[in-house]
Amino acid sequence: MKIAGSQEITQLLLDWSQGDSSALDQLVPIVHAELRRIAHLQMRRERPGHTLQTSALLNEAYLKLVDQRATRWQNRVHFFAIAAQMMRRILVDYARKSRYAKRGGGVRPLSLDEAADLTEKRSAGILRLDEALTRLASLDPQQCRVVELRYFGGLTLEETAAALRVSIDKVKLEWSTAKAWLYREMSEA
Repeated sequence: MKIAGSQEITQLLLDWSQGDSSALDQLVPIVHAELRRIAHLQMRRERPGHTLQTSALLNEAYLKLVDQRATRWQNRVHFFAIAAQMMRRILVDYARKSRYAKRGGGVRPLSLDEAADLTEKRSAGILRLDEALTRLASLDPQQCRVVELRYFGGLTLEETAAALRVSIDKVKLEWSTAKAWLYREMSEA
């Protein structure tokens, strides 16, 4: 199978945005491996034993991406950045649902107190991160975007700079500042 270049992916995205459904059919096999890599990266950061699997995260993100008819894709980096953001939202929604679930599917029986404590701890981390990112977005939207692209999207410094249309040095500074700010926020919580 031929590996598609960035320009080919961008052209397929543009064609798809303009209503060419055959472009989507050509695009899916090309971007599948990268979407799987992003989903795997997301799931590696989750707790061990997470009940959502990489394939399920990928499938949910794919369904949301296909539903993006009004999006005007700029390029492949824009596409993967949106995909990463959708995966983040899916994981946050999943954590919220798990946090408020009344029953668990654990292997060993737990007391009600143990189950409530375990569910709380597992979902609290992703929810705290989401809350911290929401606060960061209100203070500095660009730093929040850098975190989303780097952490959730797995983009390189160069890809992040291209997506945001800023210099690599600016991305390095924003990334460093945002990580320090998030560390402090998460530590206080």
